[in-house]
Amino acid sequence: MKTLNVLSVASELYPLVKTGGLADVVAALPAALAGQDVRVCTLLPGYRAVLAALQDGAEVSGFDDLYGGPARLLRGRAAGLDVMVLDAPHLFLRAGGPYQDPSGQDWPDNAWRFAALARAGAEVACGRAGAFVPDLVHAHEWQTGLLPAYLHYEGGPPSVMTIHNLAFQGRFPAAVFDTLGLPPAAWSINGVEYFGGVGYLKAGVALADAVTTVSPSYAAEIRTPEGGMGFDGLLRLRGAELFGILNGIDTTVWDPATDSLLPSPYSAASPAGRVANKAALQARLGLDVRPDALLFGVVSRLTWQKGLDLLLAALPALLGGDAQLALLGTGERALEAGFTAAARMNPGRVGCLIGYDEGLAHLIQGGADALVVPSRFEPCGLTQLCALRYGALPVVARVGGLADTIVDANEMAVASGVGTGVMFAPVTRDMLEAALLRTAGLWREPELWRRLQRNAMRTEVSWKRPAAHYAALYRDVLASRAA
Repeated sequence: MKTLNVLSVASELYPLVKTGGLADVVAALPAALAGQDVRVCTLLPGYRAVLAALQDGAEVSGFDDLYGGPARLLRGRAAGLDVMVLDAPHLFLRAGGPYQDPSGQDWPDNAWRFAALARAGAEVACGRAGAFVPDLVHAHEWQTGLLPAYLHYEGGPPSVMTIHNLAFQGRFPAAVFDTLGLPPAAWSINGVEYFGGVGYLKAGVALADAVTTVSPSYAAEIRTPEGGMGFDGLLRLRGAELFGILNGIDTTVWDPATDSLLPSPYSAASPAGRVANKAALQARLGLDVRPDALLFGVVSRLTWQKGLDLLLAALPALLGGDAQLALLGTGERALEAGFTAAARMNPGRVGCLIGYDEGLAHLIQGGADALVVPSRFEPCGLTQLCALRYGALPVVARVGGLADTIVDANEMAVASGVGTGVMFAPVTRDMLEAALLRTAGLWREPELWRRLQRNAMRTEVSWKRPAAHYAALYRDVLASRAA
């Protein structure tokens, strides 16, 4: 089988730059694809953290003026991967986040920052940037959505566009179009025009050779008016080229048997270490150190999408069952304030850290008894996959990738010995409360709980199967283009 060369283009890469699961996927997929005879080089923006991590960087191409200043393409290694970096200081070397300034406002030049990333990807893909010439390009999320458009209109290699979260679309005013270097024909409903403006994600979805998203159920949901967020018609039109490929997690990073961030590593065969981790978690967040208390955990952005307002409203039901809550997250100010107040009013019962702490994220997975993910929509979700691997039984809404990854411990599943968590639908406070109470009922049967926990920890959550699906899709796309 011929080894394929794939250029992966993304705006984030764990552990260098991360705002969500995109970074984890982009970091883990190349190693998994290596086992499928696919060699990946990843193109990233030259943020300060990326440039600092770049090893043996060598210039392979340059731009005299790329949206307001000179830029270079560097190739080297970072985070253990073969990477290219778009070194454009005027676009990426600045304080703040990858998309927002220090005050939390979107950078006013985001349209051109990520047009530049796509333009650089097209230069590489079309063989104008050194020795690496890919057979296929894999573009991730709206920040790279113009790349399939450039390749389509310039006769470049085939492309695959992945939607990680359809809520983020990259929409800009129509005046941006004249700066993008696309032909006039691209300004159409079949090109980059989207409701009278320029749609970056829309461009990728319309013009890539294939479109993927990160779970089969989410791929079905976004074809509907309820879940499509304005894209449902286009996605139905592209139905034959739309594929749901479930995400995995990096099981070398997320492995309770070797996790150096846990006080007491453990495994499915020898889970006793969870007791010490639970006590450490309770102590860390000021909870009463009680092994008998059912400890729910949350590691999440605190947003409406994630359903954390429902959990805040359901706290009386959770606490009424003599349970505890350990929460780590940041997001909407009202939710941050709400959980902070709940911790203050319920000392020893509710503990929260507003922000992000990698060590605490691992400790919640390794010490909580159950992990709550009440999302209103969820393309895939990674936190519930980590919870399965760590034996924190997921309590999830029956949506998107959550529905694809958890086996509900209903009566028939329990009788068959196959449950791995608790699911609820519809996504309302009442149904979440019922799921929390059902979880408490399972907790009161220790032997059953341990069996469900073993089931969860033995679930396959690695990238092995998803990588095989991606490799097969790449080869199918190339074969279709060659036909």
